Amino acid sequence: METWLPLIIQLVSGAIGGNIAGSAMKGKSLGGAGNSIAGAVGGGLLGQLLNLVGLGGIAPGGSIDLMSIITAVAGGGVGGGALMAIISALRGGSAKS
Repeated sequence: METWLPLIIQLVSGAIGGNIAGSAMKGKSLGGAGNSIAGAVGGGLLGQLLNLVGLGGIAPGGSIDLMSIITAVAGGGVGGGALMAIISALRGGSAKS
């Protein structure tokens, strides 16, 4: 479970970040489901990238500490919002669901 917890946190934080970005960018939202999916993917991607460079995930020794959780939440939220914004900009329009 300790290996999956950071990824789960990143996906959920990414979905939240995607929805926050969607509500902040009036007229560019992908809709609730679109914002959530793009956000979760972005959160997972950035979170895993942070893990690769040693800035997130599980602390040495295999335990999850507070800093790992904060990094997973921050990385997931930022990654989710960023990917949602990128996809929305590339689409060039809005979609309502």
